[in-house]
Amino acid sequence: MDGFSCKSILSGVLVPASRLGHCGADKRRWRSILLVSLAGFGLSGCILGSEHPDPALPIPASYRAGSKSPEAAVPALDWWRGFRSPELTALVEAAQLSNLDIAVAVAQIIQADAQAGISGAPLFPSLSANASAQRIRQPSLSSGSASTSTFSEYSLGLTASYMLDFWGKNRATLYAAESNAVASRYNREVVTLSTVTTVANTYFQVLAAQDQLRVARNNLAAATRILELIQKQFAGGTVSQLDVSQQASLVATVRASIPPLEVTLRQNTAALAVLVARLPEEFNVKGRSLSKLSVPRVTPGLPSNLLTQRPDIRQAEAQLVASNFSVEAARAAFFPQIQLTGTTGFQSTALSALFAPGAWYYTLAASLLQPIFDGYLLKSELKQARGVQLENLQLYRKAVLSAFADVENALVALKQTTIQLRLQNDVVTNSRQAFQISEEQLRGGTISLINVLQTQQTLFTAESNLVQIRLNRMLASSSLFQALGGGWVWPTK
Repeated sequence: MDGFSCKSILSGVLVPASRLGHCGADKRRWRSILLVSLAGFGLSGCILGSEHPDPALPIPASYRAGSKSPEAAVPALDWWRGFRSPELTALVEAAQLSNLDIAVAVAQIIQADAQAGISGAPLFPSLSANASAQRIRQPSLSSGSASTSTFSEYSLGLTASYMLDFWGKNRATLYAAESNAVASRYNREVVTLSTVTTVANTYFQVLAAQDQLRVARNNLAAATRILELIQKQFAGGTVSQLDVSQQASLVATVRASIPPLEVTLRQNTAALAVLVARLPEEFNVKGRSLSKLSVPRVTPGLPSNLLTQRPDIRQAEAQLVASNFSVEAARAAFFPQIQLTGTTGFQSTALSALFAPGAWYYTLAASLLQPIFDGYLLKSELKQARGVQLENLQLYRKAVLSAFADVENALVALKQTTIQLRLQNDVVTNSRQAFQISEEQLRGGTISLINVLQTQQTLFTAESNLVQIRLNRMLASSSLFQALGGGWVWPTK
């Protein structure tokens, strides 16, 4: 390295001693700039973390509707398999791979990551190269002379610049973008959990519609059988036309209940096709009865676990953290900005002499910009950032409280629908027995038609209610899994 001393701080280009003149003075001057630079690296973000509010939310010790052993059966990661339906499992797996809402959430993650990269770029020096070739014609400056001079000029150079992040503005902006990127990942989990739950609920709706259709058709067959019996008795003169008309009305009522059930079945099948990104015209659900499905046993764990298991809570938390850093960045904008710039390169009027020792040049500069008056722009930006921070703080609080309420509601619904299902099974059993007895007595002519009509309507209503209660129980079970944040692996002790 003979003939070289001193080094450009920013560009790293070695400077010939013959071109520096008083190199000792330059050393002292740029040593001070270097110390400022290093201090900027060391003190970057020195004001971070000064305005991070505490949500101050109380956490209950247990759920009111929870079991005595809250950790006995925490949800599994693949909780949908607990319903023991291979078709449901296949649909959920297809939705996880193909659902378009999940695909949109993945695209949002890519955008958020890119934004974090954009926000982090100012923390690094920028380096650019430039080259130019010019042909210049200039008039003579001598008085009374009309001569001109023509020459060429060639240049090749590098420019480096760096903004000292002394007050942490750029780093706070980066942290805000990174927190938003984290929030986008939790948003994907929110969308995935919502999609899986919707697939399960829609599948249950399909099965319930199939069960309702089965009940309606069985009831139609039974009512038609009674109508034929009454018509025979009317032909024999033992019943009146009124009796025939009443039973015919009941048959027509049951028949009229079938088309709406077909609509429900087909609409839910089409909705299920969209969830798995399939054309409804090419999609079919085999389905089974709701009574063939199992309801997984699940306990909610401790309420404190919900804060880490619910993706919507984690998303709200990440958004709150992002807004905290945005406030820090807005506050740091009030302080001076220190910019370091270095330029080096070669310039010559002859291309052959472009890299000659005398063609080399460099410039080094440091500048400071202090906002004085900007029409209250910075003040308004800080006020806006604090408003967003307050909004996200309240949204986080709401997310936590809503999560606890969701779990309580789902626990209560699951417990009560389980009890209701058991009681309704007894209602259906007794109603079916009453209807069978009344039909036998009608054939023997020992019962009035009014009693037969009453037992028919009671049975039809009981069977329809039983299907609805089964559906409500399934929906309550899936709601509980969603309220608990899906599933997790409980650590073994």
